[in-house]
Amino acid sequence: MRKLIGYILTPLFYSCFSIVLLIFHPIQWLSLKLGGYAAHKKSVDILNFFLTACNYTLFNSVKFIDNKKLPLGRSIIFVANHQSTFDIPPLIYFLRRFHGKFISKIELAKANIPSISYNLVHGGAANIDRKDPKQSISEILKLANNMKTKHWSAFIFPEGTRTKDGRMKSFQVGGIATLLKKNPDALVVPIAINRSYEMVEYGMFPLKPFVPMSWEVLDPVDTTDKNPEEIVKAAEDAIRVKLR
Repeated sequence: MRKLIGYILTPLFYSCFSIVLLIFHPIQWLSLKLGGYAAHKKSVDILNFFLTACNYTLFNSVKFIDNKKLPLGRSIIFVANHQSTFDIPPLIYFLRRFHGKFISKIELAKANIPSISYNLVHGGAANIDRKDPKQSISEILKLANNMKTKHWSAFIFPEGTRTKDGRMKSFQVGGIATLLKKNPDALVVPIAINRSYEMVEYGMFPLKPFVPMSWEVLDPVDTTDKNPEEIVKAAEDAIRVKLR
């Protein structure tokens, strides 16, 4: 029965999602041209509010547990597990005050996806070519420098790929180590994403309805006297505890 309801509701979800992307593509362009970074960011924040709201067409709930103790004006490396494509909009919207940028595959930036590709190209993301290590390092270093000079933050999914069954893969150190090298004072904050993988349990069609999904921002990792490997392991362990 649940899968059958998914067949009925999924076209509604994709229709809403697509309409939001199409509407905000020219809004992003206009915001950037007329108001620069600040106006463009505001348009992206609002875009992701509506993309997050699309979940309710499936009767899927979004519970975001923020951490109000995190300081403003300081770069943060948000380290999260990755369960589905739809993990991203709530992160951008609910943590918009931190100016978080993603480390993303260059294919997405080149795919001409309305709103999404435009934001990846013009919004400050690090768009990496996994087949070109030099280009990848250059992109991450550019983001790291922006974090240092503009107090931006970064979102990174260190598993490298999405899980299909909710079980976390081991975290990779590379990108986080590069960001920390340029920003040794940056906070490293784990985020536990739970049950969003259930939304795509049947694949991208139909999507699964009635899924209670949650995002929880945890306390910063204590980085004192820790090397990048130990820092990443501490973040991974903190997330695993929350997902038990």
